Amino acid sequence: MKSKKIICFGEVLWDHFPDGKKLGGAPFNVTNSLKNFGADVDFISRVGDDNLGNEILKQMQNNQISTNYIQIDPNHQTGKVEVSLDSSGSAKYDIISNVAWDFIEPKEEIFQLIKDSCVLVYGSLAARANSYKTLDILLDLAKFRVFDLNLRPPFYDLIQIEDLMMRSDMLKFNDHELLLIADSMNSPFSSIKDHVKFISEKTNTDIICITMGSKGASLYHTGEWFNSDGFKVDVIDTVGAGDSFLATLVFNLINKKNINEALEKACAMGALVSSHSGANTKISEHDLYAFMDKAL
Repeated sequence: MKSKKIICFGEVLWDHFPDGKKLGGAPFNVTNSLKNFGADVDFISRVGDDNLGNEILKQMQNNQISTNYIQIDPNHQTGKVEVSLDSSGSAKYDIISNVAWDFIEPKEEIFQLIKDSCVLVYGSLAARANSYKTLDILLDLAKFRVFDLNLRPPFYDLIQIEDLMMRSDMLKFNDHELLLIADSMNSPFSSIKDHVKFISEKTNTDIICITMGSKGASLYHTGEWFNSDGFKVDVIDTVGAGDSFLATLVFNLINKKNINEALEKACAMGALVSSHSGANTKISEHDLYAFMDKAL
């Protein structure tokens, strides 16, 4: 793959915390993290023709993320999520339906964008409504497809999820999502590694990553296992930690970094984000290295 352009597809929205709103949406969070690394990245989404949508466009421009592929919806409001945090900083989400990012339209300009890129990153939420029709087309055009399952009940269908897995080149789960999917696919095994191998064979996917919170992550890559024990931090909230993890991992893999190093960096970035409030604290590659050096 000569091009190193990464495209993220799906929701951008406002996370409403008890102390105010912050910009979010898993694929946007991945985009923002990639941009902080200096990656060549574009984002495809849709916002309402309203004040919240205008705020998103301005903040994207401030973050030097192109708004060329953000559609404006005259009929549906900009996405919102009510976020509540438990005592450990783990988040629960009340995700508003029938909002602008549910209606991303298929357009020739985004078809060409996908053809000219090396990676398409997307999640399961974008498949809950009309945007799935556009995603379906993009999957056929993409050279390498990264599926972040990011399951949010009740907004997924396990049959559809399995189909999306079959059409992907790389999967990312957290450990709870892995167990849910393994059970739905009738995996006869009990260990994480056996579940992953089973899913890899069933879906013909060679790269599968499992995040395990404070316990780190494991990556199954073309028949080999790579592991990181993670990094200990004081957690403020976990919103966006998995998204920044994925961005860091994808960025380092497409730049041909050592796989162990890529996984270690990804775990460090996820930990750093969880030590801040919200999903999109600006963390550069320099900040990441400083954190990792201090942790040694």
